[in-house]
Amino acid sequence: MGRMKEVFKADSKYQIFFLSLLTTGVGYGIYKGMIDNYLAEIVQMGEFDRGVAEFFRELPGLALVFILAAFYTFSAEKLYKWGAVIMVIGMAMLAMVPPYRFGVTVGICLYSLGEHIQLGMKNTISLEYSKSGCGGQALGYQSAVSQIGTLAGYAVIIVAFFFLADQKPYSIFFLIAAFIILAAALVSFGLTSNSERDQTKSRFYFRKKFTKYYMLEVFYGARKQVFFTFGPYVLILFYGASATVISLLFAVTAIMSFFLSPVVGKLIDKVGYKIIMVSDTLILVIVCFFYGFAHHIFPMHIAFIVCCINYVLDSVISLASMASNVYVQDISDSKEEVKATISTGISVNHLITVLIALFGGWIWQTLGIETLFMLSAVLGLCNSAYAATIKTSGRK
Repeated sequence: MGRMKEVFKADSKYQIFFLSLLTTGVGYGIYKGMIDNYLAEIVQMGEFDRGVAEFFRELPGLALVFILAAFYTFSAEKLYKWGAVIMVIGMAMLAMVPPYRFGVTVGICLYSLGEHIQLGMKNTISLEYSKSGCGGQALGYQSAVSQIGTLAGYAVIIVAFFFLADQKPYSIFFLIAAFIILAAALVSFGLTSNSERDQTKSRFYFRKKFTKYYMLEVFYGARKQVFFTFGPYVLILFYGASATVISLLFAVTAIMSFFLSPVVGKLIDKVGYKIIMVSDTLILVIVCFFYGFAHHIFPMHIAFIVCCINYVLDSVISLASMASNVYVQDISDSKEEVKATISTGISVNHLITVLIALFGGWIWQTLGIETLFMLSAVLGLCNSAYAATIKTSGRK
């Protein structure tokens, strides 16, 4: 982390930005560490119901490009701040509404809206604050800082639910997460609007030269959604994992991501984004196979451990998704184009994500988890095959 000065511009406020990311990560870690168990144990959502809830959670991502188009005059920093405020409202709602599907789903959607607004903006801000030729490393540091905060949030849930599991204090910790994210929002107000406003007059930004990027986002969004939504739920419903166990698993992935994010970012800058985008799928196929078929090969207690290991591996290879943002930066003609394209890419990503979320639960319920994770492997292979067609520009 001591090398940040070599990666980021001296006149940028990357320190404030990273402090906000760190604090937001803590709130997210608390939320993520218990939300799946909360939905399964308290709200009583099954496989299909979980897919439906995820469908609505992902809708803000699909609508993001239209939302950002309506606020095209806002800088990336200002949108980032608004995202934090909306996240606070959603998290507070989860703490206060009764555990019924409608109210809980609305709270999740509000939190997701703020999260998705921040998602595109934090990538944009990282790239704008970085020095020339350091985009991959900047995104790597961004991911690592977020993972530190997320790890702290997981640690809170691990300890709390180890001692208070019988009391199931979900609402209390949703409220704690809301206050932590509020603190992050207050920190983010220290970011001045240094990024230039979007001169394209719209963030609904489609250009022919970004076609391959949009397609890569479709494939990646589909394959990652399977693990993001149903990976933890398999461990909870199929293997009986508690909130403590799930948070511990998430903590391990956060530690791995913290150490490996800068490494992957540096690797992207060194060997090129194309090689990274093509090669990560080789590991993915193995991960998906064991996640779907481990219970046929091993005893249940061993299969559970195998699935946990493979969940961590999937989180690690998902870091390679940073490469697509560097690809956009490489072929863009301006910072505004990078910002608009990444924001549009998030919505393109969600075109398929919402369908996977909706039908993934049905596939699991009717065809089994084997089919669900083989589908993820096939989508990953499609992602790599398409990435292999990219022609690198050779620009730095």
